[in-house]
Amino acid sequence: MKKSIALLAFLTATVAVKAQTKSAADSLMATMSAGDKPVPVAIFKSTRLVLGKTTEMIKKNELNFQIIHRFGDIAGTNGGGSTAFGIDRVNDVFFGFEYGLSDRVNVNLGRSTVGQLVQLELKWAAIQQTSDDASPLAVTLVGGAGAKPYQTATFPTFSSRLSYIAQALIARKFSQSLSIQIAPTYVRNNTPFPLFVGNEQAFFALQASARIKVSKRAGIILDYAHPFSNFRTTANGFEDPIGIGYEIETGGHVFTVNVTNTNAISEMNMLSNNQYRFSKGQYRLGFTISRMFDFNHKTKKTKE
Repeated sequence: MKKSIALLAFLTATVAVKAQTKSAADSLMATMSAGDKPVPVAIFKSTRLVLGKTTEMIKKNELNFQIIHRFGDIAGTNGGGSTAFGIDRVNDVFFGFEYGLSDRVNVNLGRSTVGQLVQLELKWAAIQQTSDDASPLAVTLVGGAGAKPYQTATFPTFSSRLSYIAQALIARKFSQSLSIQIAPTYVRNNTPFPLFVGNEQAFFALQASARIKVSKRAGIILDYAHPFSNFRTTANGFEDPIGIGYEIETGGHVFTVNVTNTNAISEMNMLSNNQYRFSKGQYRLGFTISRMFDFNHKTKKTKE
């Protein structure tokens, strides 16, 4: 109940912020000349925040290479000075590739340490927020499948190792300083994960994210996720994933350093099984590095 109330409060605050920032957004759009054509608004700096994806897309024939790392517990029984506050331990590492089939369709491939999960996703920008506010929201749809190909002892058949995810990423840039996103999410594991009695194969979740600009190239990002599951409750030892990070853009790189109470990076793993609590010191340092490569053939101009 407390989690639901907190989530409701977040969404209520979102509506309030929209009302307060509308004038700022209108002022931003008004600076454009009347002859300019509406263009899609860049709501976030990167395709990923702390816990999940954003509505941002990779342009056609461009490749985004991501390295995401989660260390061990900073405090608690498994943290402290003996592990350099978690630096000596690795909880999860994710290598990912995002490629632009077009400006509005991306294909993503990634691999996580947790569960040795390999995942393939398709991402489509169905609606884009425009500079004239004719389209006030961005809506991006994501569908993906993941497999744990080497977990043969736990999952006897290939089908039993499969997981699926479907998301609708809904975002708006309210002003130059504030962007907010919510993401209704559906997760299905052919074999309930974790393998506890009473666990469901499928469940819904809701993610809420925000980016607050602090300088031209930097911002603070906030992430929260809540699985709507009768099994994933505090009484059963589960906790809602929470993350906070600092994001900075440096040329072709976007670098994010963050702290979160979840060890898993893939949303299939993170939403299915998070049993780490801030109150027990089970929060960890992490980082994300994104590097863009452009494979568009550019012709050189010849002198006449």
